[in-house]
Amino acid sequence: QVQLVESGGGLVQAGGSLRLSCATSGISFSAYKVGWYRQAPGHQRVYVAAISERGHTDYAEAVKGRFTISRDNAKKTVFLQMNTLQHEDTATYFCKTHYYGSNYWGQGTQVTVSS
Repeated sequence: QVQLVESGGGLVQAGGSLRLSCATSGISFSAYKVGWYRQAPGHQRVYVAAISERGHTDYAEAVKGRFTISRDNAKKTVFLQMNTLQHEDTATYFCKTHYYGSNYWGQGTQVTVSS
């Protein structure tokens, strides 16, 4: 059974930092790309960043230079280091992987940035 579990969200002041984690199980983690997405209230879920099985990274323009995605294959976990947080980063953050033709999502972790 494929599972993704996010953690690390919380309340932070503008300019602060948070580190999100996405722990996975049920997949050959090192062989799969994992992405982070976010959804603000009243808005669609949007792409934030992704990391390939080879460690190649990609970012949405809105977070380039502030967010860093990384992975630890031994722990089967992907991280999202978020620095210089802005009020506009407030959202529920989800991780996702695509495995054998299906998308698998975690339950999300809330990030709230106070201005």
